[in-house]
Amino acid sequence: MKKILFLPLLQMQSGHHQAAEAIMDLLKNHTDDIIFKKIDLLSYTNKSLEKMITNGYLKWIRYAPESYNLAYKSFFYVPPAKGHSFKWYQPLFLKKMEQLLAEEKPDLIVCTHAFPSNLLSKLKMKGKCDVPVINVYTDFFINSIWGREGIDVHFLPSQHVKEHLLKKYQIPKQRLFVTGIPVHERITKNDVRKKTDNLRPQVLIAGGNSGLGGIAKLADELKRSTQIDYLILCGKNRKLFEEIRSWDLAHIKPLSYLSSRTEMNTIYEAVDAIMTKPGGVTVSEALKKRLPIFVHSMLPGQEEINLHYLKDKELAFELEQKLPLEKQLLAVLQDSGKMKRWEQAVDSYQQGIELDHPESIVDTIKVILDQETTRIQAAVSSQQKVLHSAGA
Repeated sequence: MKKILFLPLLQMQSGHHQAAEAIMDLLKNHTDDIIFKKIDLLSYTNKSLEKMITNGYLKWIRYAPESYNLAYKSFFYVPPAKGHSFKWYQPLFLKKMEQLLAEEKPDLIVCTHAFPSNLLSKLKMKGKCDVPVINVYTDFFINSIWGREGIDVHFLPSQHVKEHLLKKYQIPKQRLFVTGIPVHERITKNDVRKKTDNLRPQVLIAGGNSGLGGIAKLADELKRSTQIDYLILCGKNRKLFEEIRSWDLAHIKPLSYLSSRTEMNTIYEAVDAIMTKPGGVTVSEALKKRLPIFVHSMLPGQEEINLHYLKDKELAFELEQKLPLEKQLLAVLQDSGKMKRWEQAVDSYQQGIELDHPESIVDTIKVILDQETTRIQAAVSSQQKVLHSAGA
């Protein structure tokens, strides 16, 4: 049995965990000879440290978003030549990573967060890790912390990022695969925009799970809306769920935490658009379902950079907070020209995804796992070339 170790970071639910779980479930459904384990290195190192960092992060982005945004861009979104090596904590975590690998003995490592990828890159360059490593990116850009040297394979969000790695870092093309940001296979792909039977547009609002999505700020506008129905995903935010339910309005329906991807897919099929923060996984699900994406608020740091990419590629619409919400939504959804340009942008993005089917991702991972098979295939390919030349 082959073993794959998945390395997100922190315990809180995030796109890093969702991407890892999407690939784990994909492999479980399409293979029968692989075992999996998902470990957060911080909790493995020190559970109290992980809790302290998680709580500090949540408080920072809630109460001082501007300073977090500045810190993120200064430390994590800078060219490597200007980057910070963080040498003060490297010895501890490098030692813990070596210890983890010795204990788990994986045949393959999948990093869905930059920090473990960075550590593994350093271990590989020191000759202290010979396990194949895949970087799986969960944003529409790559920050400066991600490991590059020694990383065996990159699962990339877009052709734009692939071109960046090819030109700037000369990473061999055969190591780069555009997969899009991984989403669960139960979120089925729509090849054309699904037309619902709704007489009034149905808009799904996401981002309420942590209470950081700005939904409360929209309360008055949502209540006054007369031409749109809203479904609001509250996640585990029970306070938000009860608050919206107390409004007792026919055109606004709160939804509590959904653990079923099948149920989530059904909701996507029933709505006409989504209002969300520009998190990589949620946006990728919406693109897969071909749902028009509206962004009203964002977390500082990663999501702001994601939004810049999405707007540049015309994949999402940013809403102006000072303008009427309903008017802005209808101005896009009822404009055939805008909708056509958006659909063309989605077509262009999806055409750039090289591993577009679950089976292709599974096959790629299995080839990486089976080094002997890879060598055999290379030998067969080489022999075929020789025979072809001789025949010519």
